[in-house]
Amino acid sequence: MKQIFVCLSALFLLSACSNEFKSYQNASEDYAIVPKPDSMSLAEGVFILKDGCKISATEGLEQESSYLVDMLSERTGLTCTSQNSSGNIELLLDESISAEEGYTLQVSPSGVTISAQQAKGVFYGIQSLMQLLGEYPNGDETVFGVPAVSIVDQPRYGYRGMHLDVCRHFFSVDFIKKYLDVMAMHKLNTFHWHLTEDQGWRIEIKKYPGLTEVGGFRNGTIVGHHPGESNDNEKYGGFYTQEEVKEIVAYAAARHIEVIPEIEMPGHSSAAIAAYPWLSSFPEEKTEITNNMMSESSRSIQAAGIPKVVQETWGIFDDVYCAGQETTFLFLEDVLTEVMDLFPSDMIHIGGDECPKANWERSPACQKRIKEEGLKDEHELQSYFIKRIEQFVNSKGKNIIGWDEILEGGLAPNASVMSWRGTSGGIAAAEDEHTVVMSPTSHCYFDYYQSEDRDKEPLAIGGFLPVEKVYAFDPMPAELDVEKAKYILGGQANLWTEYIATESHAEYMLLPRMTALSEALWTDTANKDFEDFKVRLQDVREDYDRLGYNYAKHVFED
Repeated sequence: MKQIFVCLSALFLLSACSNEFKSYQNASEDYAIVPKPDSMSLAEGVFILKDGCKISATEGLEQESSYLVDMLSERTGLTCTSQNSSGNIELLLDESISAEEGYTLQVSPSGVTISAQQAKGVFYGIQSLMQLLGEYPNGDETVFGVPAVSIVDQPRYGYRGMHLDVCRHFFSVDFIKKYLDVMAMHKLNTFHWHLTEDQGWRIEIKKYPGLTEVGGFRNGTIVGHHPGESNDNEKYGGFYTQEEVKEIVAYAAARHIEVIPEIEMPGHSSAAIAAYPWLSSFPEEKTEITNNMMSESSRSIQAAGIPKVVQETWGIFDDVYCAGQETTFLFLEDVLTEVMDLFPSDMIHIGGDECPKANWERSPACQKRIKEEGLKDEHELQSYFIKRIEQFVNSKGKNIIGWDEILEGGLAPNASVMSWRGTSGGIAAAEDEHTVVMSPTSHCYFDYYQSEDRDKEPLAIGGFLPVEKVYAFDPMPAELDVEKAKYILGGQANLWTEYIATESHAEYMLLPRMTALSEALWTDTANKDFEDFKVRLQDVREDYDRLGYNYAKHVFED
């Protein structure tokens, strides 16, 4: 697809062939950009990249210029240089461009110009440029070029997110960077990093070293689908040091991706409780593993008088943070203080989902809290919990976002909602004038199967989510009027990793569904067409192959 045409004679020199390129009438298949731009006008000719190509950038775009130099070198092997004066490729800031993330891309046989109001717009223009870059046979050699075009583009939504659960299974720093690179290629701008869970605590907190020393590792993992066939009895885990976190946040920022950390509360907290049992309403009660699938090591630990262990199976567990003890809130404030110092994001995700109330119902401390605060029930106790955490986060100049369960018992005043149980929670939050990120299981859960023939697929949590359905995702509910629609920030897909133990498997579950998501969130509905997307996806597939990604083939075999 990207080897567009052959020069009429192998005897042409490059300069002669360049003239042929200048008059070449480009075809629509030469312009396979995903996500599809707002407006694209085709023109004649091709800009040919040569060794020593000069990239000029106005002040404030030095990072983008350096990035483009590296990308072109990696892709073509050519040596390009970055400079302030005029070059073959120009990167410009232009205040007349109204959209914050919008850009224009102008390509002629004589050069390339990318303009944007802000650096991130220039960065997105670079992504489109790299997708247009193709190989052109020229006699006995191959040259690299970009077909002439005029593009005016901007995203439909400001929040275009991908989530990664590193708790059920742990992923290396190098893989996180690869994940961010794939996001950048698709013009996604928010990385939701799920860092704490029942099965592992993955971020270093210096005040509480036990969170990673104990909570960062489980003594075994169930085999097979929940509730499991056996336990593998293998110690498993890992965590990110604060220096590694800073490295990843900086790497993301260079790609104009904001990293939102998630510190789960009040449920999904078994790993923290294993490290510090006093966080539980019942610190002396033993951790229970579903279906009695506990590892031999954990049995020995409990037999020795240590009741709490990191969870070894998946699901929802009654042992949650105690909402009746002040020590719980002091602990979480300490943790969040260190987290907020590491992440410059405006939002901090506090989870809030799937919190059973059974332990709170029988906890004297929790019942006392309900009575003292004049709360109606345990649902209002969860609302109290979330609101109290929000007040602390707000005092540090940041805001919270949580799964749609934080609506139960009353929503915290400044909270944003991530709607995963369908869209009803997001609609309710928007009607109440809270900002919303749509992430419904129906279209956004990339841990679902990609084929209805499950025997041919890797083990997954369940469900069925093909590329076409991801492509059809629209975060905007028809029920909302214009005034309330502005509270829908965008959408996000989630990769939960109970059954995803390797980086290769993660890539398989992501691609090409992430590519479909990018167009669902960037491109105006009127410009979307799945059959056209599938044609352009063939070119993106070449990038997958070139970069060595392991991707699902279903949509290419239809």
